[in-house]
Amino acid sequence: MMFISTRGQAAPASFSDVLLAGLAPDGGLYLPQSWPQFTASEIAAFKGMRYQDVAFIVLSKFTAGSFSDAELRAAIEAAYADFDAPEIAPLVEIGEGRYLLELFHGPTLAFKDIALQILGQLFSRALAKRGGRATVVAATSGDTGSAAIAALGGLPNILTVVLHPHQRVSDVQRRQMTTSPHANVANLAITGSFDDAQGIVKTLFADKAYAEKISLTAVNSINFARIAAQCVYYFTATAQLGKPATFVVPTGNFGDIFAGEAAERMGLSAARLVIATNANDIMARALNDGVYASGAAHATLSPSMDIQVASNFERALFEASGRDADWTSAAMSDFASTRKLVLPAPVLEKLRARYSAFASDDAETRAAIAAVYKQTGRIIDPHTAVGVAAAIKMGKPLSPVVVLSTAHPAKFPDAVAAAIGQAPPVPARLAGLEQRVENYEVCAPDPSLIKRIISSKLAA
Repeated sequence: MMFISTRGQAAPASFSDVLLAGLAPDGGLYLPQSWPQFTASEIAAFKGMRYQDVAFIVLSKFTAGSFSDAELRAAIEAAYADFDAPEIAPLVEIGEGRYLLELFHGPTLAFKDIALQILGQLFSRALAKRGGRATVVAATSGDTGSAAIAALGGLPNILTVVLHPHQRVSDVQRRQMTTSPHANVANLAITGSFDDAQGIVKTLFADKAYAEKISLTAVNSINFARIAAQCVYYFTATAQLGKPATFVVPTGNFGDIFAGEAAERMGLSAARLVIATNANDIMARALNDGVYASGAAHATLSPSMDIQVASNFERALFEASGRDADWTSAAMSDFASTRKLVLPAPVLEKLRARYSAFASDDAETRAAIAAVYKQTGRIIDPHTAVGVAAAIKMGKPLSPVVVLSTAHPAKFPDAVAAAIGQAPPVPARLAGLEQRVENYEVCAPDPSLIKRIISSKLAA
């Protein structure tokens, strides 16, 4: 299996190359040269299988030539050994043909664990084969940082630098990152938005000499290994239901919902993919108005989605344009300079054939938390609630509706308490978190400053 860049100017790369590089050298995002295929009967056969075994079947299509079957199996088993739910991603019904796909049973109680625990295992193995060291720089809107630390903290020959927007994540999210005991982890709080942090990461990659010097790589969803691992739960949920579902996905950087498109391109039959955004509605506006235009990021009750530039949308644009790398490259260049892209009619038509989009504000988010609690006694987090609010706006479902439940509610106690009058119970994984010592630096969103900090960490 080889991988190509959405911008067409990078040589085809192996899975190991993609894993360790993150971003393509031409600034594009990697995708498989051709999508592996599963038949309807093969997908149906996933019903009743262990999640780990389905993950092996799906991921082996991508990792062939880079990892042996034994290496991949060992990585998957190790990745999911510390999950609280044996199903890894359990599907639970909440009534009226609606379901929650619970993706928060991993070490940091967020869906990022499902992919990053595998990525960390494979990353360590790939690096051991090649020798040398790597510098991982991750921009996070809240959950990727702690999941990356949980996956990479303590591993040899890896420096993990996490950038989060200062005072724009929940207290629990921040403490999960900043109380890490690992010497190979550095936390930087950027005085700006997630988009500022993400922009720094892209700037570091654009400085090719510097990126090569420090062996820079990324574990954000720009790394295709994340997308590959996230495909799996679309397959397991569909197999369990036994029929195509409408998947409603709380959406910030577009990686989790693009994993649904990837699964479809591999043979999965889905009724619809629904983009659910908060007040940072760039993706809803792009699909509904045909204009992809960023603005100022707004702080909301669902901070992991407070994003105005959805990096993985480039992958969807590449596919919707018929894999036209020249157009994709030009479009991304125009957007980078003008912060606006008018979607061509044929591209928009292809996108609308696959996706719908709904935006919800904080009041609707609180109402969704309250409604689910009243109807089921189940407490959901504000990101999941954005998905539930979108599902409500869709009306009576004609197919099963699966809302991806992306985080444990205890990570957002204030938002939950505002909605139902009480904070959610604190799970064992978070017990005593507020007593742990934090360690982080507050930094201006200046790439030169971040470079100096990274260099000092590497020299230590």
